[in-house]
Amino acid sequence: MNEARIDKWLWAARIFKTRSIAADACKNGRVTINGSNVKPSRMLKVGETVSVRKPPITYSFKVLKAIEMRVGAKLLPEIYENVTTPDQYELLEMSRISGFVDRARGTGRPTKKERRSLDAFIGPADEDGWDDWEEDDD
Repeated sequence: MNEARIDKWLWAARIFKTRSIAADACKNGRVTINGSNVKPSRMLKVGETVSVRKPPITYSFKVLKAIEMRVGAKLLPEIYENVTTPDQYELLEMSRISGFVDRARGTGRPTKKERRSLDAFIGPADEDGWDDWEEDDD
């Protein structure tokens, strides 16, 4: 098999959990082949480079085998070669380190652990929290 649909390949190569998520990523412009946006029905050939944008980084894969049936995780090195640049992984690490600073909208209040991490990052707080408060005695 020399060709496969890109949405099926992304699912079969375990880059996306479901085929519908892979198809949505193609429709929303997060998947490119050799630098151009693709539709989910685009046929993928061996040797092409697939880039998948999963914020905050862009993964790049060189296609070694065009498959449409899902394979075991141990067989993935035969399916694609990960050619993602090291600077992309540095971006991922930086976002993990500073992840608690930029909370996603609608996720609610920080947990106790996240709050402690945030306080440690911002700096030491006043012990009693009332240093700036002055009361006038008339």
